[in-house]
Amino acid sequence: MQTLSLSSIRNSNTVMHKTHTKLTKWFLAIYLISKDKRGISALSLSKQIGVSYPTAWLTVHKIREAMLQRDKEYQLSNFVEMDDAFFGASGGKRGRGTCKAKVLVQLSVTEEGKPEYAKMTVVDNIDSATINTTAQENIKIGSAIKSDDYKSYKGLKRVGYEHESVNMDEVGHDNDLKWLHIIISNSKSFILGTYHGLDKMHLQKYLNEFCYRFNRRFFEAELFDRLLLACTEANTIIYKDLIIRKPKIGNKKKTRPLLN
Repeated sequence: MQTLSLSSIRNSNTVMHKTHTKLTKWFLAIYLISKDKRGISALSLSKQIGVSYPTAWLTVHKIREAMLQRDKEYQLSNFVEMDDAFFGASGGKRGRGTCKAKVLVQLSVTEEGKPEYAKMTVVDNIDSATINTTAQENIKIGSAIKSDDYKSYKGLKRVGYEHESVNMDEVGHDNDLKWLHIIISNSKSFILGTYHGLDKMHLQKYLNEFCYRFNRRFFEAELFDRLLLACTEANTIIYKDLIIRKPKIGNKKKTRPLLN
């Protein structure tokens, strides 16, 4: 079996590539993140491993990047439920016309309807083209997708999926998409409970962490080993990748990093 020295970890293309943080602190960070079901904030991590807040913030985001890259290796298949959800502060317009962050949620289920694996994708629109593209990225072609009867989901058949739509307002459909809606609720609690809300810019990264944990909920004892392996096999990201956002037209002010 191939082994990695500490120097090779620093110099190879892992999330720890060219790190100035001691590798013992990296391993402790990975351990703490893997063992806390609720997730861990950068502020809490900085205190526990003895680094500055910006260093902890970057460390956590690099580990989340490893989670994302590992889950990208897999697609959902067979029976999949799909719905859209909205993340943001309470109040304001509700429903699909809201200004809150829009997220497409996909959940594979067993024939008996029990949940298996989840993926969540932050999107700009809940239109047919976006739904089709998201499905093609995350769901194996030929799978059977169930959704509500919103018109934008009807195009899934045209791109190679079986599709069943249900009218959630009709009597007898109370249990349709039940687990999907529970997972949406749990993901919102995960973000609000640990991170107390966050900017839309980083929402996808927190959803990636939620899905990574959910998808390995039956392997809690192995989570540290699995996450450590993911971190040694993932490409790294740098601070600049995390703070740059596209400026609004006519806005000449410099953008400031948002450390969530």
